[in-house]
Amino acid sequence: MNDDTNRFINLSTVRREDQRAVMKEIARQGHCPFCRQNLMKYHEMPFLKEGEYWLLTENQWPYEKTKQHLLAIYKMHIENLTEMDPKAGTELIAMFSEEAKKRHIKGGAVAIRFGTSEHGNYGSSVAHIHAHLIEPDLEALGETEACRIKIGQSKNYKRK
Repeated sequence: MNDDTNRFINLSTVRREDQRAVMKEIARQGHCPFCRQNLMKYHEMPFLKEGEYWLLTENQWPYEKTKQHLLAIYKMHIENLTEMDPKAGTELIAMFSEEAKKRHIKGGAVAIRFGTSEHGNYGSSVAHIHAHLIEPDLEALGETEACRIKIGQSKNYKRK
């Protein structure tokens, strides 16, 4: 493993230079940035809620042209949906529903990527299961633009 990779992160999906600097340090350390013992070393946003299965926080590096971007981080290290306790889904939707109501989010998306980069988790910079609640900033989006989340990747894909 070189200084730019570890099995827990994917530097090819990093969108911002400040994020890249932190992710390179995570790669160098060789651990998962979303596991509880490491999370506060890198994540500077406060926790909004803690449930039995999830920690809810603001995304430190939100996607472009989003009004609100929350992350729910699974408290145990898992990387595949098949490892998740089904009760965690109920808790996640309850957390996101409560936040959507509190923040007056009228529309958006909920997304969870899982598995290897080649099988759907491409786009995620961290393999540890986490979920996104995203409200697009419709005023910032042009008439032909959309807020997008990457899922999957062709082996021939060339990043722009």
